[in-house]
Amino acid sequence: MLPLYLYTTLGCHLCELAECELSSLLARYQVELVHVEVADDDRLLAFYGERIPVIRLEGHSVELGWPFDTALAEQYLQAMLQASST
Repeated sequence: MLPLYLYTTLGCHLCELAECELSSLLARYQVELVHVEVADDDRLLAFYGERIPVIRLEGHSVELGWPFDTALAEQYLQAMLQASST
């Protein structure tokens, strides 16, 4: 399964909402949600601290930041997977 990184931090209620929006897409697109704790890395905290939750598919630099719903996350995944196949 391809990693889908969710940049998050402990106690982030928006991150919990994002995870709910993503849950139905994981099996359908054969991606595995990997939590990246931004508070564990000063560089990540500086970059993502006020932007989380953010998702990024392995092998891509394009990210999708909050707010997003299931439909927008699905569009993101479709675009990234299509870009991978070309």
